[in-house]
Amino acid sequence: MLLADVAVTSTQLAATRSRLAKRALLVDLLRRTPPDDVPVVARYLAGELRQRRTGLGWRSLVTLPAPAAEPSLEVREVDTAFEHMAALQGPGSVAARVALATRLFAAATEAEQRLLRGLVSGELRQGSLDALLLDAVAEAAGVPVASVRRAAMLAGATEPVAEAVLAAIDPAAALAALDAFSLSVGRPVRPMLAASATDVAAAFEELTGRRVVVDAKLDGIRIQVHRDGDDVRVFTRSLDDITARVPEVVAAVRGMPVTTVVLDGEALALGPDGRPRPFQETAARSATRDSEVATPAELVPFFFDVLHLDGHDLMDSPLAERLEVLDTVSSGRTVERVVTDDPATGQAAFARWVGAGQEGVIVKDAASTYEAGRRGSAWIKVKPRHTLDLVVLAVERGSGRRRGLLSNIHLGARGPDGGFVMLGKTFKGMTDEMLAWQTRRFTGLAVDDDGWTVRLRPEQVVEIAFDGVQRSSRYPGGVALRFARVLRYRDDKAAAEADTLDTVQRIAPWLTG
Repeated sequence: MLLADVAVTSTQLAATRSRLAKRALLVDLLRRTPPDDVPVVARYLAGELRQRRTGLGWRSLVTLPAPAAEPSLEVREVDTAFEHMAALQGPGSVAARVALATRLFAAATEAEQRLLRGLVSGELRQGSLDALLLDAVAEAAGVPVASVRRAAMLAGATEPVAEAVLAAIDPAAALAALDAFSLSVGRPVRPMLAASATDVAAAFEELTGRRVVVDAKLDGIRIQVHRDGDDVRVFTRSLDDITARVPEVVAAVRGMPVTTVVLDGEALALGPDGRPRPFQETAARSATRDSEVATPAELVPFFFDVLHLDGHDLMDSPLAERLEVLDTVSSGRTVERVVTDDPATGQAAFARWVGAGQEGVIVKDAASTYEAGRRGSAWIKVKPRHTLDLVVLAVERGSGRRRGLLSNIHLGARGPDGGFVMLGKTFKGMTDEMLAWQTRRFTGLAVDDDGWTVRLRPEQVVEIAFDGVQRSSRYPGGVALRFARVLRYRDDKAAAEADTLDTVQRIAPWLTG
């Protein structure tokens, strides 16, 4: 299949907000896709490359060759080119990668270049997420969407499921292909995800009338651990295999009284006082390259669910039953929890755990099954929300749906010398109206423009919500905001009234300790 066919559909997806219209576009293209091309096309429709890293960044995409007049690129040809780029390393790899990228983009039409740019940068704003793609795969194959979703969670990916069902000769054969996907110890499944609530009371209200389990939400990395005899494998939330990096987790699970088991949990670095260490000290241990492991911090695993034990799959068992099983095998390595129907008890647990340095709580329906890969209403996370008034220092040009607009803003706090210290970037939380307003506003504040980043006079104050603060060598202040999102612009405040770097550091005093 020509890449141009995918580019046309991508452009159409970005131009509509209707979920039904998006699904129809996806179904049409999937039905026209040759079976061998389905894995690549499916991933591109979800807005991602199949390669986790290519070595290309925005800087390498600032200057591109002139687009080709006519389409000629095949999707598998493009996938192979990115595979070659991802494999390059060592001396000369940068130049070789740039040469490959230049050749690829020179063969692409304008629409194809736009698609490739978005895939490389991760900024393909076409509103075609994996969940919608799974719906489209189900419709294209004529099978129930629930069956497709379950197969995808068990396979750990959408592409093999799409390939299997779209190659089937009829819906009955497609259902048989879906039934072939099952939980297999050693192969990670997509983790169950939690929706969000503003506070504990709201989370309990969502689960009114149901028995509730309140788990501590640890400030660590999500881990899924598979054990088959002495063979233990550890996977991250994104299903990367990090077994070699976490021998202490492997040893802990080898010490459990089981033969085969699949556990869901968190791992984190703890200080001498038992409080969690800065998140980067934990996250560095799951880095995808050895050079990125920046700390020898020991990780301690804690588990909150069990999906399989000694030949028995438990995903379809109620959470309360799974927890009983977990308590018998976890050797005390379970996440703290309370079982209650009283919101006040849940709030007290929230305050206690946040005070101990954890992220918050997850409120769970005790009768719920494990819906891997789903962000449903059976699990609801609650985290404390911090806000700061910061100054916009610069803004980046948008792409995809935001092409022609000024989008990603650079955030700064007042520094001790009277200047501003950058704390990170965000485009989260921006409405269409806000994007249009800030494009006009920041055009008037521009002092420099390199074609991608527009630097501004530091005048506009913005209220930012965020989940926490972390160390960062990327920014001069040594700190960065986690999960920053825009709440509103503050025209009632001058830049001199913005929050200071000291205020940011007080949120996490261990940063300067």
